[in-house]
Amino acid sequence: MLSPERLALPDYEYLAQRHVLTYMEDAVCQLLENKEDISQYGIARFFTEYFNSVCQGTHVLFREFSFIQATPHNRASFLRAFWRCFRSVGKNGDLLTMKEYHCLLQLLCPDFPLELTQKAARIVLMDDAMDCLMSFSDFLFAFQIQFYYSEFLESVAAIYQDLLSGKNPKTVIVPTSSSGQHRQRPALCEASMLEGVEASLFSQCLENLCDRHKYSCPPPALVKEVLSNVQRLTFYGFLVALSKHHGINQALGALPDKGDLMHDPAMDEELERLVVRSRLHRTSRQHRAKEPGAFGFQRRDKLEALEKVPSALAPTPYPYRWEPRE
Repeated sequence: MLSPERLALPDYEYLAQRHVLTYMEDAVCQLLENKEDISQYGIARFFTEYFNSVCQGTHVLFREFSFIQATPHNRASFLRAFWRCFRSVGKNGDLLTMKEYHCLLQLLCPDFPLELTQKAARIVLMDDAMDCLMSFSDFLFAFQIQFYYSEFLESVAAIYQDLLSGKNPKTVIVPTSSSGQHRQRPALCEASMLEGVEASLFSQCLENLCDRHKYSCPPPALVKEVLSNVQRLTFYGFLVALSKHHGINQALGALPDKGDLMHDPAMDEELERLVVRSRLHRTSRQHRAKEPGAFGFQRRDKLEALEKVPSALAPTPYPYRWEPRE
């Protein structure tokens, strides 16, 4: 059934808003690259499975960075995948460095740029050394803001620098993400970290920026709410406030609330099934090894040798089965 939003928009505008052409182009490219394999079960089935994966958010796994940042849906899907894959890091209370988090990101996107990971880590660490340890939740929510709103934050940094130097920005240069490249954020001097800018003027500039809607930005009302609580603030203080804002996280919709970050009943149930299956498999092998026969002792010896290798019979650390969120 078509939504009222769909019926209120012209066809071309709806297609552009939902980035349908982006997915059609990607689907056709994959079809052409794998046409020999796909011909065995049909083109119609391929397109059905492709768009099902887009709806479920699994289409971004192991893809190139230019694709995962190509649309807001892709970015939200990647954030959700990163959370679900490595939630156990936070559940176990492990603290990791920026480089270690970057390695985790590269497991899902091999060419994920180090620069974005560094920027996310700086939101958490501020003046601390970049090799300090961070909790999973702190890094995840900072990374969410930096990754999803990367173009918006580039323009915000430029506006902040102008205000800091006494200029009143009248125009905003909107960076494009079509090339998959990100501009270098202007270097923030030490004075900016300590003094900051007037929040009301900063808010006025960001309101004009949000009105352009050329790319994803946090809800303007929530940005204004963040800035209304202080008289002056620094650039990184603003980023920290965004990353910790409950309403902005809800509006983005990729991650659960911080209190529910370690809870994922569907994933926990799947992991439990895999653990039980592994135990049954091990019990069955041990039973067969003890059965009398010409090679009974050899089987038992081999089993004992395998059990000495930690990864031989252990379940895979991150077994995933992706399903759409409710």
